Amino acid sequence: MRKIPIEEVGIHTESIKLDSFLKLCSLALSGGEAKELIQSGAVRVNKEQELRRGRKLVPGDRIALLGRLFLVTEEEPPEENN
Repeated sequence: MRKIPIEEVGIHTESIKLDSFLKLCSLALSGGEAKELIQSGAVRVNKEQELRRGRKLVPGDRIALLGRLFLVTEEEPPEENN
C-alpha cells in the first residue's frame, strides 16, 4: 500500500472552520464549492467522515480529501510593524 505524504498547513489562529481550510488549501475556490465537497461526504477529519462545514479544526487535526492528506499545524502570527 502506497503511503500518502502529509501536507502541513499552518494557521495563525486557535482554530479554523473546515470550509475556510479547504479554501486556504485551494481545494475549493469558493464557499459554495467547499460546502458541496463537505456535504458530498468526500471530506474526512481524523479518519471520520465530516459533513459540517463549520467544524472547527485545531492544530493536530488531519484532513483527507481527493487523495491528499493535510495536517493542521500552529504557526506564529506575522509580526506587526509599528
